[in-house]
Amino acid sequence: MTVRRSAAALATTAVLLGTAAPLAVAAPSPSPSAELPSGLYGTTDPTYDGVWRQSLAFLAQKIEYVTPSPQAVTWLLEQQCDSGAFASYRADASKPCDASTVMDTNATAAAVQALAELGGQREAADNGADWLKSVQNEDGGWGYNPGSPSDANSTAVVIGALARTNVPVAELTTADGSTPYTALQALAIPCGKEDGGAFAYQPGKKGELVANDDASAAAVLGLLGKGMAVGNANAVKDPVCRKGDDLTPEESAQNGAHYLATTLAASPHLEQPPMPGAEESEPQPDFGNTADAVVALAASGHKDKAAASMTWLEQNSKAWAQQGGPAATAQLIFAAHATGADARSFGGVDLVKQLNATGPAPATTSAPPSPKPTGGQASDSAKSDDDGGGPGLWWLIGVGLVLGAGIGFLLSMRRKKQQP
Repeated sequence: MTVRRSAAALATTAVLLGTAAPLAVAAPSPSPSAELPSGLYGTTDPTYDGVWRQSLAFLAQKIEYVTPSPQAVTWLLEQQCDSGAFASYRADASKPCDASTVMDTNATAAAVQALAELGGQREAADNGADWLKSVQNEDGGWGYNPGSPSDANSTAVVIGALARTNVPVAELTTADGSTPYTALQALAIPCGKEDGGAFAYQPGKKGELVANDDASAAAVLGLLGKGMAVGNANAVKDPVCRKGDDLTPEESAQNGAHYLATTLAASPHLEQPPMPGAEESEPQPDFGNTADAVVALAASGHKDKAAASMTWLEQNSKAWAQQGGPAATAQLIFAAHATGADARSFGGVDLVKQLNATGPAPATTSAPPSPKPTGGQASDSAKSDDDGGGPGLWWLIGVGLVLGAGIGFLLSMRRKKQQP
């Protein structure tokens, strides 16, 4: 899992089991006197995931026909540095970013995907995409922070952001001809070997590749050139693990889907990997990675292979989503959307209502049309008004309301920042 999700998952598991998570990795909680920004989603300390969870909330709301409040949108916009980059969270966004600001490729990529879906924010999204292109590693991929070694998760989420802003990802070549796709393919375990088709997060010290479920789900989406809030693709034949050194990105993605389908056939849920230094204990279900695997399978045309996992999530994820906050709830909404399930009645829970309650009241909330859209990339194909398309009249109306309320708010905030 990514660093931010690993910490959150451990803290949530500790709550559900009534045990204490290791202090070194537990998700932080704000002190009683801490005051969180009023436009931010969630109630836990945003130091490591403020921009991430805000962005996932927007993406999940968008596919469920919810227009976020102008206050929440303004909060995200003010987190962006002039370079286009985002840190994980900036407590004082009135101070300009400088050399001490730790930029976060994952937060930036998530924000770019979210901003591309918000009407009128295309300039901010493109600015973020330009920064991501400027920090591409020589192997074609991206690390968690600029200059850090490439990993599957970071590379995949950046690909989703670039694709959403119409950047031709395959043409982003480095000096030796590497592309973001070849960077991901270099992390694929060859078919015929143990865990063939899976992806490693990063190579080990000796260059060895160890299967990582979270990296595998992320890599499938990345190699398909799709973002996090994706609809299910047209069904294709059962995935197979194809051997060869000259596989296309699509073929490598199908190999990853084969690995995920095989893994979930043995158990409807994935398990949390053991954390270094933690005492040995019974394996615990990994709700977030299971939801991500469902999205990856549906996006690669194998929704049927995710059916048992969706049933398991509906029956077991209620407490996890409540404790995990907006990002966790958003992940379940992504899984529901990708498979055509009803996020407003998910195991007896209205996930959309639950997500909306974690932040400022939305500007507008509309019920999705019936029948619910299936097939293709729901979020990626439903372009925002900046692209000349749009998901429908609901979004246009919502944007109008947001603009009317938001312009004065934004100007007011800027004036306050300019005051000595």
